[in-house]
Amino acid sequence: MREHSVVIAGGGPTGLMLAGELALAGVDVAIVERRASQDVIGSRALGLHIRSIEVFDQRGIADRFISQGQRHPAVHFQIALAVGDLPTRHNYTLGLLQNHIERILSEWVGELGVPIHRGRQVTGFTQNETGVDILLSDGASLRAEYLVGCDGGRSLVRKLAGIAFPGCDPTMSWLIAEAEMAEEPKWGFHENQFGTHAIGKAGDGKSARIVLAEPQLQLDTNPTLRDVSETMVAAYGTDFGIHSPVWISRFTDMTRQAETYRDRRVLLAGDAAHVHPPMGGQGLNLGVQDAVNLGWKLAQVIQLTSPDSLLDTYHAERHPVAARVLHNTLAQSVLRRTDPRTRALGDIVSEFLRMDEPRRRVAAMMSGLDIHYDLGDGHPLLGRRMPDLGLLTAEGPRRVFSLLHQARALLLNFGEPGGVEIAPWADRVQSIDAGYRGAWELPVIGKVAAPTAALVRPDGYVAWVGEAGEQPGLTEALIKWFGAPAATMQA
Repeated sequence: MREHSVVIAGGGPTGLMLAGELALAGVDVAIVERRASQDVIGSRALGLHIRSIEVFDQRGIADRFISQGQRHPAVHFQIALAVGDLPTRHNYTLGLLQNHIERILSEWVGELGVPIHRGRQVTGFTQNETGVDILLSDGASLRAEYLVGCDGGRSLVRKLAGIAFPGCDPTMSWLIAEAEMAEEPKWGFHENQFGTHAIGKAGDGKSARIVLAEPQLQLDTNPTLRDVSETMVAAYGTDFGIHSPVWISRFTDMTRQAETYRDRRVLLAGDAAHVHPPMGGQGLNLGVQDAVNLGWKLAQVIQLTSPDSLLDTYHAERHPVAARVLHNTLAQSVLRRTDPRTRALGDIVSEFLRMDEPRRRVAAMMSGLDIHYDLGDGHPLLGRRMPDLGLLTAEGPRRVFSLLHQARALLLNFGEPGGVEIAPWADRVQSIDAGYRGAWELPVIGKVAAPTAALVRPDGYVAWVGEAGEQPGLTEALIKWFGAPAATMQA
């Protein structure tokens, strides 16, 4: 029986990102993936939102994605919402198909030496106080300290763990496809009594990418070209001679969320923990950020620098974030209806979203920039993502995100050099004396008072803020997030 510290069920974007995070921390991790290769059939996700690009920037791999994607200056919630004035270096969404996102992540994970057991899947497991015994589809077995289910909305790991998945049953369905057409189609958006449809050009220049609202809810997960043709005729009066499909898929507005993201030594992330309509393209981004929240915490527990209870903060922080995404996608799915009452509501919502303040707030929400973990009262920066400031350090100019490439925590001291002492945690927290000129600006909140110090977690969120040269609560924050001091551990 092969043993690993962590086994991840599922090698999609969430599983790959989690594997990379654990590998950076020196954890023995392996992925079990049912697909024989990293190829993705269908479009699935179409791009990356701002916070996900920032997350990749924090690990030094953002340019790999940016160089292959197409920048767009907006997100979409009922109407296009400009993001160019949001306070971030990456004030755009990045158009990039999921197959490319997965390929890039897979290459990164490969560089970090993570093994991927392809053509297999987890079919069963038992757990006890010391670990998890995992059965694979080929009859082999693995032993791990922890098992993480990143195996999608139909997650077998979640089902076998007995974790409830409450939510809303589907009421509407859509077909998506990529195929060739004998006739010139009606490009762009088109509305009728069934909903909004769209036809756009695919990247190969020959095929069209199609999204069709179906007249009635359909649940078959294997739609055919005939289904697409009949739905196009109902929507457009013709199927434009559609032929030679590259892929065809169907999605619904089903919305569900796991009651808990953890059952002892089994955890959930990505679609295994939450499913929702794809409006706004938030699903992949949500899963990647689940992984970044979980990775460093799981690594510290495995390495015995933090107690097992640190893993409870994963559910406490990420469950509310996903619940909010589920809430906004439910709202968007309702606004997609084309009856007169919903159209009237949509007109009023659109009117509000054309105002600067509502636009910025909703754009920040859709982009993942407004996330605020509840870490208590204090400075507005507490619990929010650390801005990627341009710092002046003893080693020259540095960006904050460049200091997070190895997924290590960071104490930034903006006051008197050497004024913040964290020597007992030097093995797990970097300490940098830095200067910064300019205003501190946060999404949604705006300008805030500059702190004198900030403790930044490996996921880029601020765990403690020093103000006016004072340091109350720093020791408590260090112990909470990064374990007891090294000297105490040795004693």
